[in-house]
Amino acid sequence: MITSRGLWWALAAAAVAVAAVVFVRRSRTPYPALPGERPAPEARPPERDAPPPWPPVPILGTPTKADIERYATRSGGLFDHPAVAAFLADRQPLDGPTRRRLNRWAAVALAVVLLAGGAQVLESAVFSKGGDTATEAEYPPCAQVYADAGVACATEPRWQVDSGAEPDREWSPALEPADQQRAESQEPPLAQEAVDADCRPRTAKPHVRAINPKVTRAVNRQWRRIETWLKANAPKSYRTLGRPGRARTIAVAEAQAGLSFPDDLRASLLRHNGSAVIEGTWPFGFLDNVNMTIRQIRDHWRTLCEIDATDDSDDPRTEWWDGRMIPVGSDGTGNSLVVDSVRRDVGKTEHAGNMSFTPGGIRIRSYHALLKATADALETGGTVGHWKPEAADGQLEWNLP
Repeated sequence: MITSRGLWWALAAAAVAVAAVVFVRRSRTPYPALPGERPAPEARPPERDAPPPWPPVPILGTPTKADIERYATRSGGLFDHPAVAAFLADRQPLDGPTRRRLNRWAAVALAVVLLAGGAQVLESAVFSKGGDTATEAEYPPCAQVYADAGVACATEPRWQVDSGAEPDREWSPALEPADQQRAESQEPPLAQEAVDADCRPRTAKPHVRAINPKVTRAVNRQWRRIETWLKANAPKSYRTLGRPGRARTIAVAEAQAGLSFPDDLRASLLRHNGSAVIEGTWPFGFLDNVNMTIRQIRDHWRTLCEIDATDDSDDPRTEWWDGRMIPVGSDGTGNSLVVDSVRRDVGKTEHAGNMSFTPGGIRIRSYHALLKATADALETGGTVGHWKPEAADGQLEWNLP
């Protein structure tokens, strides 16, 4: 199916050109002879005894040679170009077979254009209908997530997960022993805990997804601000920043966890793949948490799913843990900084309580927003919620003022 607009224009131009050539060749008549030019020979010579023309002399007089040259001179234009003049020069009319062959080719070109146009209209009307995308009602608009970057993005589809439940089948008394039937009739069945389906994803092949270039530029802009401040004020913490991550490694982690990492998180991991201890310096991180590498994110997600793989509430954001969360930082005491893979905002899960999506006492609507809030606090000496980043002995510390 032809989808290139340029190809459509080329076909249309070819059809118009063929039709124009046919029309010009069939309807062109020779130009009248200019004054002073020798008339074309007639089929038979005039009779000798024909009377002289009347009047013998033109009423306005006989034009001189200079008059004829002056009035015969025309201003240069498109039709005076040698190539155009040669094309429009009088030629012998086309013979019958050539004219018929040219007409057939013109008809074929017109039919091809009409056929391709009709097929395109049919394809657009029948096969080009888009499907509906499932979104969550409380998901914040992209304009709020990247308010300072002008980023446009769309909600990514959720991964399909397998709950592990067996298909329902019709119950029959013949399928159960008599003793078990009596016991079930006397005692109510015990309630079973719901399985956290997000902790049991289907096996999927890794797929490297492109990142919106605007998101990458916005994330890199905030990282440059953070790096500049660290170099000048906390060089030891700057050296703990990880090297750039690999898109393939991110795709593998996504496939194994059954999650889609937001674009801003992936762009950040492609610039700094977490952080590490260097010469006894505490690794760099946000809100007193250590930035995790891609593999640490996957392994920590597995560990949390092994600890709690059940759903205790209809709202996964009110539980202690849910498999749709992406752990991106750890404070070393069992608490984790997480990103909701559906809403994209930043939260924190505490080992002794539930998850909270106001880390530091404020809403942080995206990983990019966390980077920007940190860069602003570093440059202005401000805070991120109730956390204040400060430099001490060449290292970055997060303190409670």
